[in-house]
Amino acid sequence: MSYLKTAMITALLGATALGATPGYAKDLRIGLQSDADVLDPDQSRTFVGRIVYASLCDKLVDITPDLEIIPQLATSWTSSDDGTEITMTLREGVVFHDGTPFNAAAVAANIERSQTMEESRRKSELSSIAGTEVTGEYEIKLLLEGPDATLMAQLADRAGMMVSPTAAAAAGADFGLNPVCSGPFSFTERVAQDKIVLTKFDDYWNADAINFDSVTFLPIPDTTVRLANLQSGDIDMLERLAATDLAQAEADASIVVDRAVSLGYQGITFNINNGERGDNPWGNDRRLRQALSYAIDREALNQVVFEGAFAPGNQPFPSSSPWYNSDLPVEGQDLEKARALLAEAGFPDGLDLEVQVPNSTVPLAVMQVVQAMAGQAGINISLTSKEFATLLSDQSAGNYQASQIGWSGRIDPDGNNHQFVTTNGGINDSKFSNARMDELMDAARVGTTVEERKALYDEAIEIMLDDLNRVFLYHVTWIWAYSDNMKGFTPYPDGMIRLEGVTWEE
Repeated sequence: MSYLKTAMITALLGATALGATPGYAKDLRIGLQSDADVLDPDQSRTFVGRIVYASLCDKLVDITPDLEIIPQLATSWTSSDDGTEITMTLREGVVFHDGTPFNAAAVAANIERSQTMEESRRKSELSSIAGTEVTGEYEIKLLLEGPDATLMAQLADRAGMMVSPTAAAAAGADFGLNPVCSGPFSFTERVAQDKIVLTKFDDYWNADAINFDSVTFLPIPDTTVRLANLQSGDIDMLERLAATDLAQAEADASIVVDRAVSLGYQGITFNINNGERGDNPWGNDRRLRQALSYAIDREALNQVVFEGAFAPGNQPFPSSSPWYNSDLPVEGQDLEKARALLAEAGFPDGLDLEVQVPNSTVPLAVMQVVQAMAGQAGINISLTSKEFATLLSDQSAGNYQASQIGWSGRIDPDGNNHQFVTTNGGINDSKFSNARMDELMDAARVGTTVEERKALYDEAIEIMLDDLNRVFLYHVTWIWAYSDNMKGFTPYPDGMIRLEGVTWEE
């Protein structure tokens, strides 16, 4: 079955360039909630890093705002009848930022790097690919171990981002210091905790749709400061406007506010078995994690911190998702049950819990409310504030007890689960391991119907809510705010900032 949709591609990638053009080129400045981690698609894991990649690294495929998978560097693809082969036709005339040509050999090299580089976090996402076969300069065949219902969705994200094989081979694990991709902007400069500067790539295959000379990403953790910077003109756009600042932004005639419901979640991840720090009561006894979950009033959390703008959550996707297990709805706070579980686990007088939290406004506010709620049940939470990249590094290394962290979400449910809860998952920082969970997650990847996969995820969610290596709290609504001089921005549920067709008009 062919996925080439000429009319849609023309509309999304070409027609936008035919509209109003800016009076002059501009250096766009975007305020981020935190700094990105390493700028290597194979090694990175931050949400803001993916925002940078939307301007830096093209993927084999992309998505529409309605979550349909569409061509980007691959112009079409077909699957064999048994689902074990995917043949891709690639876009011709594309070059990486260092001049290396993009072709089938480059795709094969990227897949091999993602699967074999020691530091790669994409291994589990591409584990179904047994090999590749270059069948032409611009045609490649992906040979699969078996049918994989998730693979195209993976290729619409970091696993599908193409980096220069020349640069990757030369830099090895240090590629992120000077990333070389094939996106609309090339890497120019990075100052940690200050800025990431990208410059327009004149040889970009869709350069006519890019109307900025450069884009600079500025980490500004404080949401109020981010908005003040937008109102003063020091930045042109910000991502994740705080719900508490929404009224102020909407009252400013010079600011445009856009929204999209996210695909992901926010919660608390526990260290179950990741090194010595996993050997503690919270990591060893699920009843304690259950007690914390019962101590939290998720609806009150949403009202207090987000003024009701977000959605309370207890699963890896919101209740509006077709993958949500409706037999396990969000429960209200139950302090009596929380105290009973603590006593049953041997802590009738309560116990302490250390939670690391990103050093930005919203996560700190969330955890301060959770801290107060947990205290009602006898759980004494201490908060350790960390810069986000440091928090991730410590979490990966097992240097944490619990961590307030979320996931921006993926269009396929596998992306919100497999890598976090399978024994060898690429982002399983809990080191959670459950043989039945592994079976369910692997089976869901090869399910041939939505109904079959849904049944597998329903059972998996039952295990998740019993073991609770992740305690889910809420689902965000992405809120962007930007100058009204900026035209043509389209909000996407994945939270990315795509600049094709976006213009600046004084």
